[in-house]
Amino acid sequence: MKTIGLFVIFMIIASFSWSADWETYGIVNRLLTIHEPGAPVIFENAVIFTADSSLRKVGVSFAHENFANVYWFQRIVVPQDFLDPIILPGQKIPDPYRDSGIQFYVYLLPDNLKELEYRLVINGLWITDPCNPIIRRDTVSGLSMSVLSLPARPVNYSPVNTTSGLKLSFKGPPGEIVTVAGSFNNWDPFMYELKESPAGIYSIAIPLPPGVYQYIFFHRGQRYTDPFNARRVYSRDGTPASEIVIP
Repeated sequence: MKTIGLFVIFMIIASFSWSADWETYGIVNRLLTIHEPGAPVIFENAVIFTADSSLRKVGVSFAHENFANVYWFQRIVVPQDFLDPIILPGQKIPDPYRDSGIQFYVYLLPDNLKELEYRLVINGLWITDPCNPIIRRDTVSGLSMSVLSLPARPVNYSPVNTTSGLKLSFKGPPGEIVTVAGSFNNWDPFMYELKESPAGIYSIAIPLPPGVYQYIFFHRGQRYTDPFNARRVYSRDGTPASEIVIP
């Protein structure tokens, strides 16, 4: 049931955010565990902000960007809990999905940031986060900001360029099958399978000559960009892939 739920929610949020940079297995799976809006959640290399879906429009903006950008939340819908009903002639087909009650935004954390100062925009009004009691007042601007302390970053399994090629890593549940495809193998999703070591960390070394390569991971039938590589490219239909340069 969890796999089905992951597939359903992933397909639904794909309609508006498939080209986002955060669509890793771990983050999407973490979203499934959030059942009500609350304080920001730090997960992997990102912060997940949530709000009640009844709010008309919610955004978040950050002090380290001088509040120049507003990132707007998106709603999550989930399957209805009833079995397939019998539709009589003339009856309206019921909507198979319902509002989960949550809207969210996933923000990838910049490197070397020890805390996150931010403000929310709710229905056109700038406010501090009502779910975060830690507030700081800027003495210069007079603005009150919510503050989120960030823990030390976990081990980063960034792509490694070597003289003989490329080493890639993927983080997921233990005991799974993870493959990688890219411009180096005509996007064949079955040619290269990653090896697991330690538990939950999958790695592979691919011998490649110097050049620019795009790639994507495959896990449980879904495509995932590399969470340890911030460089992205997009196809004409908006599908993302990670990109790496081997000098």
